[in-house]
Amino acid sequence: MGCGLDMVDASLESPAVEMTNVTKYFGPVEANHKINFNVRAGEIHCLVGENGAGKTTLMNILYGLVQPDEGEIRIFGQPVTIHNPLDAIKLGVGMVHQHFKLVESYSIAENVVLGREPKKGIFVDHTKAIEITSQLSKEYGLAVDPNAVIRNLPVGVRQRVEIIKTLFRGSKIIILDEPTAVLTPQESRDLFATISNLAKGGKTVIFITHKLKEVLAVADRVTVLRRGRLVGVLNRDEVSEQRLATMMVGREVLFQIAKTNASPGEIALETNNLKVSNDLGILAVKDVSLVCRKGEIVTLAGVEGNGQSELIEAIAGLRKIESGTIRVNHTDVENKPPRKVRGAGLAYIPADRISTGLCIRETVEENLIAGRHINQPYCRGIFLQLSKIREYTQNAISQFDIRVSSPNVIAQTLSGGNMQKVVLARELLFDSDLLIAVSPTRGVDVAAIEYIHKMLIQARDRNRAVLVVSTDLDEVFQISDRILVMCNGEIVGEFDPRITTREVLGTYMIGARKNGDGISTTAA
Repeated sequence: MGCGLDMVDASLESPAVEMTNVTKYFGPVEANHKINFNVRAGEIHCLVGENGAGKTTLMNILYGLVQPDEGEIRIFGQPVTIHNPLDAIKLGVGMVHQHFKLVESYSIAENVVLGREPKKGIFVDHTKAIEITSQLSKEYGLAVDPNAVIRNLPVGVRQRVEIIKTLFRGSKIIILDEPTAVLTPQESRDLFATISNLAKGGKTVIFITHKLKEVLAVADRVTVLRRGRLVGVLNRDEVSEQRLATMMVGREVLFQIAKTNASPGEIALETNNLKVSNDLGILAVKDVSLVCRKGEIVTLAGVEGNGQSELIEAIAGLRKIESGTIRVNHTDVENKPPRKVRGAGLAYIPADRISTGLCIRETVEENLIAGRHINQPYCRGIFLQLSKIREYTQNAISQFDIRVSSPNVIAQTLSGGNMQKVVLARELLFDSDLLIAVSPTRGVDVAAIEYIHKMLIQARDRNRAVLVVSTDLDEVFQISDRILVMCNGEIVGEFDPRITTREVLGTYMIGARKNGDGISTTAA
């Protein structure tokens, strides 16, 4: 294979990307096995598969982050060797990673031109940087304020900045790695419009995902991987959710989990007139009173940013409250540290697996045993019982299908979906009366979603109280026994999922409707 760094303008009659017999090993694990992958110029091509199927590894090879052990790569018909991301960028390949790589203290414009700053004499030409950012923003429908500082921006806007960065560097082929994993439904819809604009503007888009509805929304063609191997390639008119799920998993997947009616019992969680401020000191939770009983799943639905995060952080002991009470198993826990709240009987799956859910620099085994390591049989006196710990973690890895070569790998090296599975395994296996799960299926594949929903229902059936925070209405209706809707810091309605509709919930979620006493249990 030649260098090929001057061949990016080859005829567009050739596929934009051809990867032939690409193979990659990580130690004894074969992440990619003789994969053939091709993308036509100007198409939106979805690359799908379960967590650990090899999607990101394949695209990291294309972007030069990982070197293949075997195989050939052609860009617009020309054979190339991509040693690093700089080579990829010169070839017109850009990548927007699942976890963004932005400088928090810099403005949008400064991030866009970073490393390629326009100069006026020996100084950076900030006016030109703003002009460049504004021009790309308008051309591709990526609305941003070039002067806004990254640390103050929501996730959806940060993602637009990453896309603008790749466009500024001349990318003709743009790889989006699980781009909706951290987005709200509205932000996801905005992203789909952006992808369409990119394709209309002549860009080739490779969209890595495991969310089947996203494939149906944007794909021209779909390539399916399973356990590092190519399963098949489908045209848009050949795609259905069930067919894709079966190809990804190797078996039929249940999209609707059967469950019996709930039998609510003793109160496990109760808040009364709770007031909580956000990081800016503004009241984000306003007199919220709620109850969650053992033997039921209560789902807190709403558009992100309406006080759900502050409410759950207060319950978990991660945020001080202004006033009100919180009781877990009849124990007052308001303003108590997380260890005390956990001791009262709370298991907690946070929204952010990296900053809150895991110690990412520690091993998978250490993360799985965290919280249990001070108790028998995993600890005797001051000594850890390593054989017991290893037995427990091996069982958890197997039960939750965490794709790792060893329990001793560092959590930071896992894919986003496998990080999520580590958090889920630790908390779902924790013996507690109350389980709080915030976006538990965010960033995991269709088979894992099916499994997680089953586990949440099983937790309920074992007489645990389960409180789920979700923006996904499909999830809300699949698992809920009761639905609470939160808007502008208040509980604005309570619903029975058997007799209400998505449309009704949607009007409450956006604040268009609010029941006079905060309670509504019908679809009317």
